[in-house]
Amino acid sequence: MTRFPSSPTTRYALALTVSVATTLFLLLGIGALGIVGDGDRDALYLAAPAVALLVAVATRFRPGGMVVALAGAAVVTVVAGAVAVGLVVTDREVASVGDVVLLTGMYAALFAVAAWLFRLSERPAVGTAA
Repeated sequence: MTRFPSSPTTRYALALTVSVATTLFLLLGIGALGIVGDGDRDALYLAAPAVALLVAVATRFRPGGMVVALAGAAVVTVVAGAVAVGLVVTDREVASVGDVVLLTGMYAALFAVAAWLFRLSERPAVGTAA
């Protein structure tokens, strides 16, 4: 019994599902609850899915390109979180610094997991010829 899907296509589909779910989760989190508080400050976080989509299209959704796209989304999420923490600290925004840091870390980690899954989808199945 294998511990992980053996087909590269199945692994790619799993990675794509995680990345789309993460993006939807981010959009719902921004729209329903807000990360930085009231107003349009949460728009900072929209840069992450935008970067992921641009790189994915530029690399034609190939696994190697998707690794770069989702890793870039994770980095952009961390940068957006750093800017958001600065906004919360300087403007006495309703949001808590701890909440912003934890939510930013969660979204960045989810994007990083998706990148890792795409990395795994590049490899041939175990026990097959390359």
